[in-house]
Amino acid sequence: MAEAHIAVHGVNKVFATPGGPVVALKDIELSIPQGQFVCLLGPSGCGKSTLLNAIAGFSLPSSGSIVADGQPVSGPGPERGMVFQEYALFPWMTVEDNIGFGLDIKGLPRAQITARVQELMAMLHLADFAKRYPKDLSGGMRQRVAIARVLALDSPIMLMDEPFGALDALTRRNLQDELLRLWAELKKTIIFVTHSIEEAIYLADRIIVMTYRPGTIKRDMMISLPRLRDPAAPEFNALKRELGQLVMEEQQRHHDDELRIAAVD
Repeated sequence: MAEAHIAVHGVNKVFATPGGPVVALKDIELSIPQGQFVCLLGPSGCGKSTLLNAIAGFSLPSSGSIVADGQPVSGPGPERGMVFQEYALFPWMTVEDNIGFGLDIKGLPRAQITARVQELMAMLHLADFAKRYPKDLSGGMRQRVAIARVLALDSPIMLMDEPFGALDALTRRNLQDELLRLWAELKKTIIFVTHSIEEAIYLADRIIVMTYRPGTIKRDMMISLPRLRDPAAPEFNALKRELGQLVMEEQQRHHDDELRIAAVD
């Protein structure tokens, strides 16, 4: 494997709760080379978003270390762009102002900001919506703006926390294809959190299946299917069955744990 663009070594994350400490992540070891598209897959409570937030620098590990783009992670950094499920757009700003916000904060010249924003709006088919506000856009269009805002900063790493989870099936597939096009063109390293087995197989070079709490790596699987991938193909569905079994085992553990807690209460 190529030199790691993201290296996670011995990462543990423990949260203090009124009921006692909760181990969210345990002994995570992960090495991701530059340009790889990785999906974190698993049921609720398996630590996917916790791991992503640790890599983003939003929530530091209780122990262990993370290195991203050659730098130890001790907080958020410009080499790591984050796309959230909730879009996180400024409602008082137009599309073009949302996209250019980070560049404006960096103090770039206005002409340079305008050129970059126009380039990204063309790339993501947003040019006709430049003067619109987020409230006037569909969910899919809002997510395009959120992706464009991250791309504006030219971060080599993109972290995506279920960015298409709230979208209808058709919009979701369109944005999946758009993301794959951008990834192939821009050579970003992407870590993408999803609950959807089909989405993970459709997008990823590599799928990391995580266990229910404490979150550990249950399976690290390379996906060699050629793109664009056909969800109706036998090879696609064979992978879907295999991954489905792995995820359902963890979902059952989650269910059993909830029943145990309910019985104690």
